[in-house]
Amino acid sequence: MKILNLYAGIGGNRKLWGDEHEITAVEINEEIASIYQENFPKDKVVIADAHQYLLEQYKEFDFIWSSPPCQSHSVCNHFLKGQGIIRYPDMKLYEEIIFLQTHAKGLYAVENVKSYYAPLIKPQQAGRHYFWANFTIGPYKDSEPEIGTFNRQASKQKQNKAKKNQILRNCVHPKLGLHVFECAFRKKQLILSEQAGED
Repeated sequence: MKILNLYAGIGGNRKLWGDEHEITAVEINEEIASIYQENFPKDKVVIADAHQYLLEQYKEFDFIWSSPPCQSHSVCNHFLKGQGIIRYPDMKLYEEIIFLQTHAKGLYAVENVKSYYAPLIKPQQAGRHYFWANFTIGPYKDSEPEIGTFNRQASKQKQNKAKKNQILRNCVHPKLGLHVFECAFRKKQLILSEQAGED
């Protein structure tokens, strides 16, 4: 498949996808993008705004994975409220869901954390994550260790420890990333089989 991996980070979700597919990763932070490129040298890495890139390039891909920033949606906002920090949810999440539901011809999965509010559009759930996808994401047992155990390469960054830990926490665990990817791949194979049967 030709795959678009948006808000790619250091590539937690992509780690177990293998190298058989043509993957384009979009990450706005150059330092983080360089770590992704070290991890996945065969992928094309684009340093850009993933939200805008999706709008301009969505037609080019068989499968789109998007993980928009989750901080303004997380249940952590309950705790921040107690500290006097109140903010709007970043609505780019729902912009992308609605955009893909309306315009995507290929497969897509938009990932985010469980929100502190009732989701505006009903998601599927896998582990501690919400997914909005145009294919079924089967059951997933969330018994994986913390994401930080999967890849310590982020520690090479010349940044403070808190920021390194935040980058690791923002990753989707590789086994969950593989689970969603395999669900998408099976759906793609089914579509191709059905198309072959019509010919």
